[in-house]
Amino acid sequence: MIIQQLLTSFIASAAFGIIFNIPKKLLINSGFVGMVGWMIYFLFAEHQLNDVAATFIAAFFVAMISTIFARIYKTPVTIFSVSGIIPLVPGGLAFEAMRHVVFNDYNTAISLAAKAFMISGAIAMGLIFSEVINQLVKRKWKS
Repeated sequence: MIIQQLLTSFIASAAFGIIFNIPKKLLINSGFVGMVGWMIYFLFAEHQLNDVAATFIAAFFVAMISTIFARIYKTPVTIFSVSGIIPLVPGGLAFEAMRHVVFNDYNTAISLAAKAFMISGAIAMGLIFSEVINQLVKRKWKS
């Protein structure tokens, strides 16, 4: 099952890289970033960590790996980070929330929408936290 999860997340990230029009030689790398991010999320979620915290940790590592790849390949970080976070985006959860709104099940809809919002915030915070640490490391090396 985990191999299927990893393969699917790799394909999703690489396919989004195609849509995002990244250089062809970097598609495998962007797929790898998404796969690693999903693997980290999956492992933490399997070990009973809540989805928001697992997403934060996974997004943090996606951003760290993206920064490393950006330096190695001398490209913008967004090439790897945008396609790398795609497997973490709570699209299915947001869809379910809207489906419950349509069926007038507002209590469930609010609960699902709040969870989707928190997961989206965790993605943003993971990316930001990684960048803050990156900047602190850069300053430490310069001084």
